[in-house]
Amino acid sequence: MTTAQRWTSHLLAIALPALLIAAPAQAVVTASTPTALHSDTDGDAEADRQAVSREIERFRSSSITISQAMAIAEARHAGATTADVSFDGGSGVPVYRVKTLHNDRIWRHTINAATGELVGGEAALPLTELDREDRSNLAALGAIRHRLSDAVRVAEHAAAGKAISGGLVRERGRLNFSIVVVSGDDLKEVTLEPPGAKGK
Repeated sequence: MTTAQRWTSHLLAIALPALLIAAPAQAVVTASTPTALHSDTDGDAEADRQAVSREIERFRSSSITISQAMAIAEARHAGATTADVSFDGGSGVPVYRVKTLHNDRIWRHTINAATGELVGGEAALPLTELDREDRSNLAALGAIRHRLSDAVRVAEHAAAGKAISGGLVRERGRLNFSIVVVSGDDLKEVTLEPPGAKGK
């Protein structure tokens, strides 16, 4: 999840103890102290802030939401599920980069954030070409009943904003969904543990 990893030092972390689809309004949200932008020089920190601001503005001006981009990519292959999605406003046309899991393959899609059209076709990578940890994470994704789209809905509600990226992360042996949400002028990272993901 490159967008989220790039911005990790810029995020306010919000932890939700479980993915509560049935009653997201009752989810318990704990917030840590925001991590300051750190850089060797003040000029680099300011450049980072400006780059993040430009990315957020391009995201806000997009017609297609992250949930719509996931649905578009998943519709390409019946039964596909999204493993990772991120907004990319750095190239000429803002796009969503969506990876879906279907029939033991990871499919990579680029979705135009203004029109919802597929850009440049799609590419597939067999799961056998991934490392053991990635294969294990994707096997766990297939075994749980909640999907990334569920986690996006909960994260957007919990952080009062719109998701800009999301995917699977494994921390301390636990598989979680990690969603980055634009909330006001801030980016917040929401981590959700899907029920049934323990020990996967």
